Amino acid sequence: MRVLVTGATGFTGSYLAKTLAARRCQVRALVRDPARAAGLRDAGVEVAVGDLKDRSALRAAVDGVHIVYNVAAMYRQVGVAESEYRAVNVDAVRALVQVSAEAGVTRVVQCSTVGVHGDVEHPPANEDAPLRPGDVYQRSKLEGEQAGRDAAGRAGIEYTVARPTGIYGPGDRRLLKLFRGVAHRRFVTLGSGEIFYHLTFVTDVAEGLRLCGELPGAAGGTFILAGEEVTTLNQLVSTIAHESGVTPPWLHMPVWPFWLAGALCEALCVPLRIEPPLYRRRVDFFTKSRAFDISHARKELGFAPAVSLAEGIRRTLAWYREHRWI
Repeated sequence: MRVLVTGATGFTGSYLAKTLAARRCQVRALVRDPARAAGLRDAGVEVAVGDLKDRSALRAAVDGVHIVYNVAAMYRQVGVAESEYRAVNVDAVRALVQVSAEAGVTRVVQCSTVGVHGDVEHPPANEDAPLRPGDVYQRSKLEGEQAGRDAAGRAGIEYTVARPTGIYGPGDRRLLKLFRGVAHRRFVTLGSGEIFYHLTFVTDVAEGLRLCGELPGAAGGTFILAGEEVTTLNQLVSTIAHESGVTPPWLHMPVWPFWLAGALCEALCVPLRIEPPLYRRRVDFFTKSRAFDISHARKELGFAPAVSLAEGIRRTLAWYREHRWI
């Protein structure tokens, strides 16, 4: 089977491309910077150079492909206009589905995010929970889901949406500050810490995406991909501390002063395209519940996360230490 993976030089995309290659798929990766693709080539992945916003590059990339996995996305970056989020997370998804249909691709798998559900009022949430994206990234990902679905319906191509929860593992940097803060005994919790936090180890996400692409019953569906264990933030921090061999942090501080400070930092820094030292969305990490039900993916895909939270944290910490980030 020949497959295309976009975003294959990123964290999740690289794991997916290598997972598929290890299963004897003929994997092609669409990358913007070939210098970052050495690890992909070593894994037997064919590298195609091009930009997701370039329709001619998309046509070349999907030629002869059976399944397309669209993992590429514009993530949160300071100074990026909303139009750029839409160009990558919405318009490029529509174009990718269209050129895939024209090339005879069987199915497109769109990697979205559980962030489209926003703050979960009644956890755990499933795929039918209200859609309340909270920022431009989440809004554009939700619009991208629908743009791809509409284009697939018009073109007559199979289309599947995957919504992973927070993805972590060796190679991830988004949760590095959390791990480092706890391991160095400098982590402070804002608020009570009793909100839910739901992580998924990266290899489990890669396997879930593979199932979304290969199983006949996944066509047309939307699936939340998440780990087996849901913890409170306090429990997550305690687990990281235990695996780090340190005492769990105990200090809690009120949320509102940091939220106001974040708003002020954004107001001053963002117009100047300076990275703010504090974002409101970083404060939201301490206030928004994230707990999800994977019953649908378990039933329809046979999705069964294989890496426990403790084991995933252990592997991630080992990688951080190996690279001297902790």
